Amino acid sequence: MAIYLITSLMVIFLFALYPSAAYAAWSSVAHSSALLTFGQFNEDNRVTRLKEALERYNSPLAKEAKNFIFYADKFQLDWKLVAAIAGAESTFGKHIPSNSFNAWGWAVYTGRQTGAVFTSWEEGIAVVSRGLREGYLNEGLTTPEQIGRRYAASHAWPKSVRFFIGKITDFSPSSTRTIPVEL
Repeated sequence: MAIYLITSLMVIFLFALYPSAAYAAWSSVAHSSALLTFGQFNEDNRVTRLKEALERYNSPLAKEAKNFIFYADKFQLDWKLVAAIAGAESTFGKHIPSNSFNAWGWAVYTGRQTGAVFTSWEEGIAVVSRGLREGYLNEGLTTPEQIGRRYAASHAWPKSVRFFIGKITDFSPSSTRTIPVEL
């Protein structure tokens, strides 16, 4: 009963401040759990957050935000990790070998100057995500420091990856504001 009372009071408050959003939220998810996003319903704003963060860096990867999230979920990775590695390795895809779509310095250890050459950003995101899962996380290398010992020659690499994870984490998108609401 108390939850119903609290929920009712929250809805009344939201109706007063944001009538159209509150009505849409209440009618869409009565008696369920959701995230209320003013102006729309959005259970997961990671795509928006990542897209806008990458746009702030003028990254050619901004249009791939959905793919970063899709492959992070598919391979059970932190959704910020592959993008943060691209930040550390190539300033989010702005400085890469010509026509390689390799923003991650992936497979540079093979001796090829360009490392792996992908046919698209999506292919690069998919291959790197799978490679991180199978060749690092599945072997117990789960932190940037542990991954960096195998992944990169630079001792500064983990700090750089953590820096970009922090930038993505702290980024607040301009188009949504999300508040968790238990109904």
